[in-house]
Amino acid sequence: MEELSQRQIEILRTIIKEYSDTGEPVGSEILEKKYKLGVSPATVRNEMVELAKKGYLKKTHFSSGRVPSAKGFRFFIKHLMKEKEMSTADEVAYKNSIWDERNEVHRLLSQSAKVLAHRTGLMSLIATNVGDLYYSGIANLLDKEEFLNWDLSRTLFERLDEVKYWEKILIQLGKIDEEVFYMLGSEDFSDPNFDSCASIFAEFSCDKVKGIIGVVGPKRMYYEVITPQIKYFSSLLEEILKS
Repeated sequence: MEELSQRQIEILRTIIKEYSDTGEPVGSEILEKKYKLGVSPATVRNEMVELAKKGYLKKTHFSSGRVPSAKGFRFFIKHLMKEKEMSTADEVAYKNSIWDERNEVHRLLSQSAKVLAHRTGLMSLIATNVGDLYYSGIANLLDKEEFLNWDLSRTLFERLDEVKYWEKILIQLGKIDEEVFYMLGSEDFSDPNFDSCASIFAEFSCDKVKGIIGVVGPKRMYYEVITPQIKYFSSLLEEILKS
């Protein structure tokens, strides 16, 4: 699988799990104590060094541990992630929460943003090709350690006033042959302040409007849980708008 050995893949998977759970840089000693990897601590350290050399891990300034890079998360999403299937109850809850607003597009999209933020615990965002932007859940982000970084939060909040920025993402999503569009870190956001940030977006469209719906949060979000929700909600919105 690409340039990684099976052992390196398992170590990367474990590091992503630990980092997603704790938000702390991961050291070989933590992996040794919490996970049965079947190899010596020295081997784990050596493999972590190799993963870092290949760009899947990176070292933080304040710790001897390492965190997954955007490349590491992208590998996880593409090759290792197993999406958690939504329950029928969750699907019904999503539908019921926006059904009463189905006859008015603006009210439907505004309510959808509120529902998605509530159910994911992240900031939701909807942008359309007619220049409308809806978002909700800013307070959710301020509960995440990454967004206590003033430079990141300020830059993100400034972006919320830049409708054209989100329209560009809508155009980008239309060009790729993927159901879901992931933005991971500073490279995808074209800004170093967004290094610890990530987004998941999906597209919806009908005769009247085309748009994206998704979430913004820390790069260590639970992609396997959030992704199916974005997929379902985007298809639900499209179904309602077309009807």
